[in-house]
Amino acid sequence: MTPGKSKTSLMQSPASPPPDRAVIEHFVRQAVYRQLGKTVPAAAAAPNPLVVNVSARHCHVTPEAVEILFGKGHQLRVHKWLYQEGHFAAKETVTLIGPRSRVISNLRILGPCRDINQVELAYTDAIALGFDVPLRLSGNIADTPGCMLMGPAGFLEMPVGVIRAQRHVHMHPDDARFYGVTDKQMMKLRVGGPCGVVFEEVLVRMDEKVKLEVHIDTDEGNACNLGPDTPCELLK
Repeated sequence: MTPGKSKTSLMQSPASPPPDRAVIEHFVRQAVYRQLGKTVPAAAAAPNPLVVNVSARHCHVTPEAVEILFGKGHQLRVHKWLYQEGHFAAKETVTLIGPRSRVISNLRILGPCRDINQVELAYTDAIALGFDVPLRLSGNIADTPGCMLMGPAGFLEMPVGVIRAQRHVHMHPDDARFYGVTDKQMMKLRVGGPCGVVFEEVLVRMDEKVKLEVHIDTDEGNACNLGPDTPCELLK
């Protein structure tokens, strides 16, 4: 999930998000091994910690769509910062109207704004709404179902743009070198714990501006009972 640059200035909180616990633990673990003079295990020797997050249903919208839904001159406001720098869950939510007038209320918008309108659902969400959604890389919305979004100021008709986002891993080039992979290559994600599972076909999305993070959806997260302490490992 890599949003494009916003075309408008955004009203954001000056406070930056606190460091993720996984990041702190990763570097503490490296320091402890060095102080003890022990060989650092492969996972701890990685340049950055592996963070796996569940991406719940949400939408991305253009600046023009924000004004249609919330009024002229309206800008997205920060509700919660996300792991990737500069990305946030907005305070603004919309109602999604699907086939046969089935709805999802309080669908969260993620910022900053993009240059396309896109809704990302898990298969369970799609079935409940009556959608037949394709599995797609975020941004690839050609020949996908459309929907209606309703905000406090108006309606936005989307002729296309409803997808299930393909599971993927955001990688800095340093991480890609460590794992021995290249952009658009596929990896595996091994999730431990009592509901352990191996997810195949995890798409590498490499960019110099991102931090190492895997995105899976709510169906996948629930299937493996993913929690903050669940051990995860990326495999080539």
